[in-house]
Amino acid sequence: MYKQIDSNKRKSFLLMLIFFLVIVALAWVWQAYYEGGYYIVALAAIFALVMSLTSFYSGDKIALASAGAKEIKKQDNPQIYRLVENLAITAGVPTPKVYIINDPSLNAFATGRDPKHSSIALTTGLINALEKDELEGVIAHELAHVKNYDIRLMMVVIICVGIITLLADWLLRSFIWGGAGRNRDSKGNPIIMIVGLALMILSPIFAKLIQLAISRKREYLADASGALLTRYPQGLAKALEKISRQSQPLKRANKATAHLYIANPFAASGKKISQAFSTHPPIEERIRLLRQM
Repeated sequence: MYKQIDSNKRKSFLLMLIFFLVIVALAWVWQAYYEGGYYIVALAAIFALVMSLTSFYSGDKIALASAGAKEIKKQDNPQIYRLVENLAITAGVPTPKVYIINDPSLNAFATGRDPKHSSIALTTGLINALEKDELEGVIAHELAHVKNYDIRLMMVVIICVGIITLLADWLLRSFIWGGAGRNRDSKGNPIIMIVGLALMILSPIFAKLIQLAISRKREYLADASGALLTRYPQGLAKALEKISRQSQPLKRANKATAHLYIANPFAASGKKISQAFSTHPPIEERIRLLRQM
């Protein structure tokens, strides 16, 4: 479990470093092709930051509302609330708000910007289908996302994707339409042109792939951290097996929040989705790793 945690932390750091290098490369191409082009980089960063901060402080409410989640108190469902409360105490984090989603699909997600402002949502289908040790495994997985600040990390990633997308779009428009501030010496350099064209076409795709890769690595990390919390990896493994056998997607599934769920909310039984563009790693691989712990 500790090896899995260390490995995923290193890989997440590496992917964030690649994000930074892509942004620097786009800024360099802009500066090489135009004189005084860095103000465009600053504008792109400010715009992406403002949009992301809005999502950062109100994104959890939007995610819960879009899923149709309803908050419960201890007296509403003592069993579920106490499971969350006891595991939160074990994890050393404040007890998150608990929400129930009235949906027969088996799924759950955590949201919030930090442990003090966090929520966990479980579907009624998940609660009815899982045994106590399996529910503990799922809740521990979601608490791991909270404790590991995965939601905050994903917001940083979204900022990076926004900056890269804006820079690539402005580069493309500038190469097509030109501008008054163009550097004439760089204009004739075929290397600058080739590098710039390649970056502005490929960088948004590359950024999206990095975002998905980080999301998948955080799922592996939450599996390992959750198993470390309960000291019983088989509980989560059994829960994932039941989740993988379900035949219907979440009724109110949303692409913007799909990465939050413990399993892909769109994936139905027998449906193959390209792993390159999936927000979640193969559930069979997650089960295999848990079985080995």
